[in-house]
Amino acid sequence: MSSPGDFAALFEAVPDALVLVDGTGRITRANSHAERLFGYASGTLDGLQIETLIPEAVRGRHRAHRAAYMASPRVRPMGDTDQALVGQRLDGHQFSLEIALSPIAGGDGPRYLASIRDVSESQRARQAQVRAGYDTLVARIGQLALESTDGDTLVQVLPEMLAEALDVPCVAIAFGRRESGSMEIRSSYGIGEDWDELISPAAGHTTPLWHLLGNGQPVALADLSETDRDWPAVGGLSGSCAVVPLLDRNRPMGALIALSRQTHHFGHDALHLLGSAANLLAALMQRRRTEEQLIHAQRLDAVGQMTGGVAHDFNNLLTIISGNLQLLEIETQGNAALSELIDSASRATNRGAELTGKLLTFARRQRLVPHPIEPRSRLQEISHLLRRTLGETVTLSVECPEDLPCAKADPTQFDTALINLALNARDAMPYGGAITMQAEERWIEGLDANLKPGRYIVFSVIDTGQGMTEEVQRRSIEPFFTTKAAGRGSGLGLSMVYGFAEQSGGALRIESQLGYGARVELVLPVTNSSVAAADSPAPGVVSGSDETLLVVEDDDEVRRIAVSFLNVLGYRTLAVGNAAEALQSLQSQPDVALLFSDVRLGAGMDGIELAKQARALRPEIGILLTSGYAEAGLQRENTNERFEILPKPYRREQLASAIARNLRPPTPTAAHC
Repeated sequence: MSSPGDFAALFEAVPDALVLVDGTGRITRANSHAERLFGYASGTLDGLQIETLIPEAVRGRHRAHRAAYMASPRVRPMGDTDQALVGQRLDGHQFSLEIALSPIAGGDGPRYLASIRDVSESQRARQAQVRAGYDTLVARIGQLALESTDGDTLVQVLPEMLAEALDVPCVAIAFGRRESGSMEIRSSYGIGEDWDELISPAAGHTTPLWHLLGNGQPVALADLSETDRDWPAVGGLSGSCAVVPLLDRNRPMGALIALSRQTHHFGHDALHLLGSAANLLAALMQRRRTEEQLIHAQRLDAVGQMTGGVAHDFNNLLTIISGNLQLLEIETQGNAALSELIDSASRATNRGAELTGKLLTFARRQRLVPHPIEPRSRLQEISHLLRRTLGETVTLSVECPEDLPCAKADPTQFDTALINLALNARDAMPYGGAITMQAEERWIEGLDANLKPGRYIVFSVIDTGQGMTEEVQRRSIEPFFTTKAAGRGSGLGLSMVYGFAEQSGGALRIESQLGYGARVELVLPVTNSSVAAADSPAPGVVSGSDETLLVVEDDDEVRRIAVSFLNVLGYRTLAVGNAAEALQSLQSQPDVALLFSDVRLGAGMDGIELAKQARALRPEIGILLTSGYAEAGLQRENTNERFEILPKPYRREQLASAIARNLRPPTPTAAHC
């Protein structure tokens, strides 16, 4: 059995500073190494509280930790991470230290031995080494981000890379929706299903992760046992946690999460590493989204050009079919059986024209006639039309303030767009549900949806249906893409609404999650005018008075239909197939009262240029153009004068009214001006 003298000799022989503390935190013995380390004279440490040796700012927290340790004493090293402990000398100088705690039983009650070592120099060297390793890892992450073609590779490997560098068991990358308060773990290392509590929102609340992200700043929870309100128990782990937001335009789109079993594990250097990784990952995700949007826009533009060309050719075919049916209708008046067949074929032709109209609307090549639209009354009118169509299992409600300003859009296309959205919502609820149509005024910044800054009316159609997967949502506005059964839809509904919104100076937004319904927003600009659009009277048939009209059309069958219509209407006609022949006819035929030309005339001069030269040659001549393409782009070239364009396929009555509007009496003396 050793004597007190042996203990004293051993106490002094140990090269580290030793301090013996009783159950009240009072120093009962300190060796000379401790006195020199803290700058005290021999024997003056005895009787002081142990908190005297640490900075005043942390003494209160240290007392709480000391009490917890004494309640459950064990051998414990402290300060061996980048969260080094700090000691304070008598002169106030502070330095980094490491401590090893050991409980010692004795006759005078429990004692606690603290072995203390000044690690200022070694701590700085270790921190420099750690930081160098972190910098190397950040460079590697940056390289992976630059090399990544889809972003998924970095997302998948980053958690394990960070877990190894930080020496922690769990790292995860989560993305979420602020609107629904839900999050999804996209990639992780060392976690399982027990994290569902962390990412799943409680009823009426956001997830704990969204709560922690707060204002978009990194959050370090030093001791999870003291923050149970903000952080639920996950997998039975205790320790510390770091949550670093992934920012998109200064708003969190997700988080990078690291969890340690040790308290106070995440110091400045660790948070800096996580922040650098989060910034690189967020930049990669933004770049990937921008590239996807560009590719999507290019694909839609290519599809738009293709559909515009197809629609032009198809409308020419419909003009031939519809024209022949109308001529047959004139010849077979009084024959009920033939009239019924003609009517059936005419209805099919009209449906074909509506289909090409949707294609042109998607391609943003359909001419729109915008008028002020009063939101409340318009939604109420549309809801009355829809109630019977939607069926008894679907409830429809309208929410719209009375004092909203008017939106600016084509009324017919607007009605069609809202009806399409409502029918899509109904089809997403095969067993019934609720549809809400809303309107609200909203100020939108310039970076939002590529819209000009200003006031907009946002029309929303919200359903409680099945919702959409990310893949379906991403492709939802592509023409002919549909998830409906064969024969249930053309896949043009949302693409038509998208084209209408873009052409109207607005936007289309879709928010949906599988199993949680969908919200589709049609954003339209506000107009200062408050006069709602009025329906124009149906045109009647206006007959000619033997005037001579020049028909220019490169398609032989379409040209024949136009000539037949004009002859039936009481006009004399000249017909040619190109612009050069048309100009020759105008020079040789001074009695031509009106030029009726297709816009697209194959190779050479188009109809717009022909109209300009015809007007220069014959200022008094009437001009009417026609097209199956609705040449909005070419029409903008008419800086001095705009020519009316009659869309194909047209009915005889529509042609008659358009001719009457544009016909000018011939003046022979001006024929060759």
